[in-house]
Amino acid sequence: MAAQHADSVAAQVAAGLVKLSLALRHEAWKEARGGGLTPTQGQVLSWLLLQAPGQCPTPGELAKALALSPATVSEALRTLEAKGLVRRRQSGDDRRSFQLALTGAGSRVAQASAGWADFLAVAVDSLPPADQVALLRVLVRLIRTLQLQGKISVARMCVSCTYFRPFAHPDPERPHHCNYVDAAFGDGRLRLECPDYEPAPDGRQETAWEAWAGRWERAAET
Repeated sequence: MAAQHADSVAAQVAAGLVKLSLALRHEAWKEARGGGLTPTQGQVLSWLLLQAPGQCPTPGELAKALALSPATVSEALRTLEAKGLVRRRQSGDDRRSFQLALTGAGSRVAQASAGWADFLAVAVDSLPPADQVALLRVLVRLIRTLQLQGKISVARMCVSCTYFRPFAHPDPERPHHCNYVDAAFGDGRLRLECPDYEPAPDGRQETAWEAWAGRWERAAET
C-alpha cells in the first residue's frame, strides 16, 4: 500500500511541490545574504510592503499572516528596527500595543528584494497561457483547502473577498467582477494576496466559492 501511495498522482504532485519549495528556500537565503538579512527578516519586509497605504498591522497580525511564532517575529523585528528598516508606533491608549510600518529605507530594501522569486515566475511564464491560468486555479483551491485544515494562515484571495462577484458577466474571458475597482476580470487576474482585501461574511464566502470552484469541478467531470 505504501508503494502504491508513493506512485499516486497526489504523491508525485506533493514531491514536485517539495522540490519547488527547496528551490525557493535556496533563492531566499541567497537573496537574504546579499542584503544582510535572514529569510525571515526578508519575509517581514516583503509582507509589510504589501500592506495598503496607511495600514499598519500589529506584531500579532504579522505572526499570524506569516505562520511564525511571536518569539520569532519579535526577534526579527528587533533586528529590523536596529537597522532602521521598521518602526513601531503605539496603537491607541494601550502602551503595550504597537503597530508596524516600514521606514523609507525599509521600503527601498523591501522593493529591491521583492523580485527574489522572479525565477519561478519566469518558469511559469514559459508555459502556455491556458496552462498558467489552470495552474493559478489549482493553487487557489490548494491554498483554500490548507486554510480550512488550519495548515496555513488565511490568504487575502479574491475568492474569499467581499468585493468578489464570480461569473457576474457573460464574457467568458472576463466573467468576474471586483466591486472595489468596479471592473470585470478573468481567472488569470485572480490575486492570492491583495492589499485591498476585505473578508466576506462566511455565508457569502461559501456561496462565492461554490459558484467559482463548482464551475471548474463540473467542467472537469464532463
